[in-house]
Amino acid sequence: MPKLHGLRDVAKKPDWLKIRLHRDAAFAGVQRIVREHNLHTICSSGKCPNQAECWSRRTATFMILGEVCTRSCRFCATRTGRPDAIDGNEPREVARSVRLMQLRHVVVTSVTRDDLPDGGAGHWAATVRAIREENPDATIELLIPDLDARPDLLDTVLASQPDIIGHNIETVERLTPEVRSRARYRTSLETLRYLHGQGAVTKSGLMVGLGESDEEVIETLADLRKAGVEIVTLGQYLRPTLEHYPVAAYITPEKFDRYRQQALAMGFGYCASAPLVRSSYLADAALEALKR
Repeated sequence: MPKLHGLRDVAKKPDWLKIRLHRDAAFAGVQRIVREHNLHTICSSGKCPNQAECWSRRTATFMILGEVCTRSCRFCATRTGRPDAIDGNEPREVARSVRLMQLRHVVVTSVTRDDLPDGGAGHWAATVRAIREENPDATIELLIPDLDARPDLLDTVLASQPDIIGHNIETVERLTPEVRSRARYRTSLETLRYLHGQGAVTKSGLMVGLGESDEEVIETLADLRKAGVEIVTLGQYLRPTLEHYPVAAYITPEKFDRYRQQALAMGFGYCASAPLVRSSYLADAALEALKR
C-alpha cells in the first residue's frame, strides 16, 4: 500500500461523529469470550466506531479465515500479507461463542483469501452449518468477499442456507480502482446479481466521503437495486491511519437521511444510512423489516 501521510483529511471530525463509549460489564463479558476462544472480529481489526456500543449490547460480528487479508484496500485497517493456514476448529469455536453470548442474530465476515483455491467458500459453509447446529434459533448473516463472482464458489456458500448474504460494493465505480485493491465494481455487482438470482436475501453497503458526488451515490444505489439487492447501508468513511485514503468530505446527517429516503423510493426493503452506520450495525433490524 502506498504511503499517504502527505494527504490530509478535508477537516477535523464534526461533532456528530463523536462516539460515546459504553465500556460496561456487558462489554467486558463479550471481550472475555472473544479472547478466550481466540476469535477474530471485524469490530476490532476494522476499528469499527460502534464496537463499544455493540459489545455492550452483547452482539458482535465474527471475522473468520484469520486476520490477514490478501488484498490491500486503501480504506481498510485489516492487516495484509501472507495469511496463515485455515484453522479447522474455527467454525465450532464461533458456534460455541454464539451460544455462550446467547445471540439471536449472528453476523460473520472474513478477510479475502485469494491464496485459497476455493477462496474460503468451504470454510464459510462449514461455519454456517456449525452455528446452525448449535444455535438452531439464531438467524445468520454473511458478509462475503466477491469470490471472483464464480458460481461454483457462491453455490458452496449458498448451500449452507444463511438468512442474509451480503457483499459490499464499498464505493462508487469511479473511485473503485483508487481505493479497492484488485476488486472490480462490476464483479461485485455480478456477485450480488448471482446471489439474488439463486433466491438469497442480499445486502450491500457503501462508504461516502471519499470524494464521490451525490449523483454517483444515486447511480450506485440504482446499480445495486438492479442487481436485486434488498438491504443497503451507507456510512461515513473514517480514515483508520495516515497510511490510508484521506477523507474528502464529512457528510451531514441530513444528507444521509436524504440518501435513505431515495434508497427506499427505489424499492430497497431496508436502508440504514447515518454517519456511524456500518454493515453489521443493528443488523437484525433489516431482517425484521423485510418480514413485515
